[in-house]
Amino acid sequence: MKTDLKSRLQSGETVYGPWCVIPSASVINIVASTGVDFVIIDMEHGPHDFETVENMIRAAEIEGCASLVRVAANEETLILKALDLGTSGVIVPHIETKEDAERAISYTKYYPIGTRGFSPFTRAGGYSLHGVRHHAERQNEATILILLIEGKRGMKNLDEILTIEKLRDKVDGIYIGAYDLSQSLGLPGEVDHPSVKSAMHDMVKKIRGKGLSAGGYVAKDDDDIRWMKDMGMQIITLLPDCTVLYHAFESRYAHLRKGKEVNR
Repeated sequence: MKTDLKSRLQSGETVYGPWCVIPSASVINIVASTGVDFVIIDMEHGPHDFETVENMIRAAEIEGCASLVRVAANEETLILKALDLGTSGVIVPHIETKEDAERAISYTKYYPIGTRGFSPFTRAGGYSLHGVRHHAERQNEATILILLIEGKRGMKNLDEILTIEKLRDKVDGIYIGAYDLSQSLGLPGEVDHPSVKSAMHDMVKKIRGKGLSAGGYVAKDDDDIRWMKDMGMQIITLLPDCTVLYHAFESRYAHLRKGKEVNR
């Protein structure tokens, strides 16, 4: 069962999910079983290999949860391998120019939109000769492509990126990397700084104005989520799996330590 994240984005629905840095199908399965709308398998900052990622995609699917793979770079081979594993879509990082965006589109889509290497004999193609003629068309319609803008240069070139012909037919959303953006603005880690928030607000307005989904940030609490939704973000990412795990144990053991001190 595959959750149709793409149609939900097209209908304007707000969706929620975490970044997943831990290379574990079991962790993905636990996270997906909670009812999140998607998981982002992070191949840029996580120590994943493609065999593990394939199992992570399966672990999400079995719970009816969409999977998105953030590839490590805007490179043809990396995007092709992720898509052939049957993920719902890819998030392509470091989009700074219109040419970067066009390259990501070309690598993600089959002819007549792009140049993605054709093989139906993959998990994405069902492994067989059945439906070979329609494989490219189905994949072009179903595959989610999200561009990741992370720096001042990408922000500066956003207007030009949004001029790509028939962009809505090629790209589903643009994700704003708030932490990298804060660093490029000389405010590393200060994602709540007014200058960072103002830049994000302006970018989201432009992205949504072109009919694309906008996503980003790290939602730490209800105030963050409320601000993101009010701004127009649809793709709202929660804390990474490793961070949730860390603070859950930190909080639990702090409580136990406090109890031990009281009982002394």
